[in-house]
Amino acid sequence: MRVLLIRLRLIGDVVFSTPLIRELRRTFPDATLDYLVERAAAPVVSGNPHLNEVIVVERTRGLARIADDLRLARRLRRSRYDVVVDLHGGPRSSWLTLASGARQRIGYDIIGRQRMYTRTVKRARELRPRHSVLNQWDLLSAIEGWDPHQPDPARDCVEMPLDKAADQRIGERLDRAGITPQDEIIVVHVSANSPFRRWPETAFMELLAGLAQGGSRRRLIVSSGPSDPTAAIRIAAGARAMMAGTPAATRIVDFGEFGDVAELQALIRRSRIFIGGDTGPLHLAATTATPVVAIYGPTLPAQFSPWRSPALVTESVEVAGLPCRPCDQRVCEPGDFRCLTRLQPQDVLAAAERTLKCTA
Repeated sequence: MRVLLIRLRLIGDVVFSTPLIRELRRTFPDATLDYLVERAAAPVVSGNPHLNEVIVVERTRGLARIADDLRLARRLRRSRYDVVVDLHGGPRSSWLTLASGARQRIGYDIIGRQRMYTRTVKRARELRPRHSVLNQWDLLSAIEGWDPHQPDPARDCVEMPLDKAADQRIGERLDRAGITPQDEIIVVHVSANSPFRRWPETAFMELLAGLAQGGSRRRLIVSSGPSDPTAAIRIAAGARAMMAGTPAATRIVDFGEFGDVAELQALIRRSRIFIGGDTGPLHLAATTATPVVAIYGPTLPAQFSPWRSPALVTESVEVAGLPCRPCDQRVCEPGDFRCLTRLQPQDVLAAAERTLKCTA
């Protein structure tokens, strides 16, 4: 049997699909299992031991997108897949699913796209507190020969194997920054694609200042992604200014933009703790054993918490009791982004200190 999984776009969503990859390999050990993904998230699955091939598609636009998709459609049809599962549900992924010509084409029951599939699975339209892994797992129920059951985070955790070359590069960067194995690395990721998930920069600065003053061995590495590559530089500089003239100011290390997903995951593996919002790097952290402090704004931990063993330390920090949470992240109804602006740095700092203490 030949199976193709399609999951385009975001890093976190690709991470959330990795338990499905392992489950399909367990259920169909002799199957050819391939994965179609866009380049930005490809490192998440490129080393996955359960996959036969990772097909990387460029995120182009206009006429280039049409030409790329036509070439890709011909390739998929030549591969003669028996089953194609569209984990994304977008216009591009659903069209590619149809173009594959697979006998079983599985996707969500979304208005205007049902005809692309031979079997559909209901997806709730409301913003209910159900985890994204469970929503994607539902699609497996439509595959012939799969025995339906619910995933267990302890057994069916997210995964991303360590890229040894990326780990070596990180080791070299740490050496150049003067960070030794005796230092206590804390990674704080400060950027997000969506403005609805960006904790205020001043809040991050206060958090960094508080953490830096908590121990002489601490080294705080501030990272940001392609959506705002200079965010780490601005926030690190602001935190240092708050502590100007003190030894703590030298404990904040600006690594700048992390465009390399594999390097960021390798860095997190070497760290005592990861702190960040509900973005791709948070879910990269979930593929490691590193303790996590997750900052939530418009989304809920019930939907997007790190999907990993409960034995690993994970703290979620949020503003509880807001009737506008969760929201569709298209417009802030109150207008003041209160789910983020009311989240206090001292609350995140307290969660981080608890985590560091219990894992000492």
